Amino acid sequence: MQDLAFHLLAFLFVAAFIAGFIDSIAGGGGMITIPAMLIAGIPPLQTLGTNKLQGLFGSGSATLSYARKGHVNLKEQLPMALMSAAGSVLGALLATVVPGDVLKAVLPFLLIAIALYFGLKPNMGDVDQHRRVTPFVFTLTLVPLIGFYDGVFGPGTGSFFMLGFVTLAGFGVLKATAHTKFLNFGSNVGAFGVFLFFGAILWKVGLLMGLGQFLGAQVGSRYAMAKGARIIKPLLVIVSIALAIRLLADPTHPLRIWLGL
Repeated sequence: MQDLAFHLLAFLFVAAFIAGFIDSIAGGGGMITIPAMLIAGIPPLQTLGTNKLQGLFGSGSATLSYARKGHVNLKEQLPMALMSAAGSVLGALLATVVPGDVLKAVLPFLLIAIALYFGLKPNMGDVDQHRRVTPFVFTLTLVPLIGFYDGVFGPGTGSFFMLGFVTLAGFGVLKATAHTKFLNFGSNVGAFGVFLFFGAILWKVGLLMGLGQFLGAQVGSRYAMAKGARIIKPLLVIVSIALAIRLLADPTHPLRIWLGL
């Protein structure tokens, strides 16, 4: 399965680069990489596992870029990243127990709500606002919950972290983006460990795409730091809506099946 034709490997590398660029700014990179791997003929389970491997490079690359510029203190945020990883491990292990159809049915509407929130809130910028919960409460509640979701399903994880950091932690948009990438790295590590245990990783494909992710995230994170909320907000809105449309357009989406569409 790892001996794919050259044109398919090139296709996956380009897809990973684009995903890394977008994911480092607004999240949603899985919207590109997962369909790309399925198109290349990779089975679903190996697609999910390999996606976590290559996603480590993108989220890790973006995290390092933001940390170098002082937008995130990795030592201070390590407990949050560990909680995100723990939640992701539980999510990946309990994926067969959680009602996945309900998650898939509700997710597009949650993403549209996030897009409307970020698109219509006028005073949202790069300056920190009022904090509604303490870091301790945020770390013990929302972080592992979103990490759990990432292990169970995944699409939109970055958008949910962004929403939490902006609305509850009071972070500015750029700071929220930087911290989101570190927590997303944590959730990727947790889920990756589970998929590794079950042997669902295609190493050659994952490492090649990881290189594309790393390079794309370097370009994307630097662009985000240069432009700030001016680029992050609109791209987050676009990515959230595009992901919602993509999910609803899937013939296997539970809502379409329930409605007979």
